[in-house]
Amino acid sequence: MMKLKEFDIPFVGLKQGKHQFEYQIDKSFFAAFEYTEFNDAKVEVEIELQKGSTMLELFFKAKGSVNVNCDLSNEPFDQKVKGKLHLVVKFGEEYNDENEELLIIPFGEHQINVAQYVYELIVLSVPAKRVHPGIKDGTLSTEILQKLEEFQPKEDNKKYDGDTDPRWDTLKKLLTDK
Repeated sequence: MMKLKEFDIPFVGLKQGKHQFEYQIDKSFFAAFEYTEFNDAKVEVEIELQKGSTMLELFFKAKGSVNVNCDLSNEPFDQKVKGKLHLVVKFGEEYNDENEELLIIPFGEHQINVAQYVYELIVLSVPAKRVHPGIKDGTLSTEILQKLEEFQPKEDNKKYDGDTDPRWDTLKKLLTDK
């Protein structure tokens, strides 16, 4: 991953108080991280930096959409994403990012790069199972869905009458015969 310079926030020259930063995220941002799950992306990220005398607080808000393939039909669609992240930045002897909500940077630093946090915020905002909205409401008609319906088991094709399959009844006798 290359370091994205436009995501460097120089905080040394800023006065104490609130400062706003806005970024437009597209597919090229994820290409820098070598992340290829998204076909396209259009996400707006707003960062509010609250500068104090001994620490910084960053509030991230992401809202937009990413174009992904459906897990069931492999059809591309725009998945809405929305997320928030709160990050506290403190100063210490050495860099430490082990805690996801607390970042410790060395005393001599004058800027912070937020690209990794923006990347994680957007990627983690996408649901684990991505289903095309046309599948949910029944309006999507593709060749893959037709094949799935064709191979779906039919409930009315029972070869036996009764609660259990007679083949299993014979096997159950083996458990009781001792």
